[in-house]
Amino acid sequence: MEIPRLVKHKKYGKYLRRRTVCHVHDDKEESHAGDTVEIVECAPKSKLKRWELVRVVKKSQAVDVAALRAASRRKAAEELLAEESAVKPASEGQPRPEGQPQPEST
Repeated sequence: MEIPRLVKHKKYGKYLRRRTVCHVHDDKEESHAGDTVEIVECAPKSKLKRWELVRVVKKSQAVDVAALRAASRRKAAEELLAEESAVKPASEGQPRPEGQPQPEST
């Protein structure tokens, strides 16, 4: 979990973005990236975990863009395969019915 904050530089007065990272124990795996959560300090659970998840205040509305792109590519590929299998031209090695000319090769 990250806690972002703004800090003013001592000499130049410019505001800098800083963050505090808290390693939180989430045994039920309720939270995901982007969620707003409530945590409480607790006894050490592991080498880094000193915080425990109390509740998820607000769920994130983030969308997994990579998964959406992969799904759309997969759908387009399936449609292309369906079109190709539906319209198969006669191969040059097979005999043609009488009255149809052979295609000219360029």
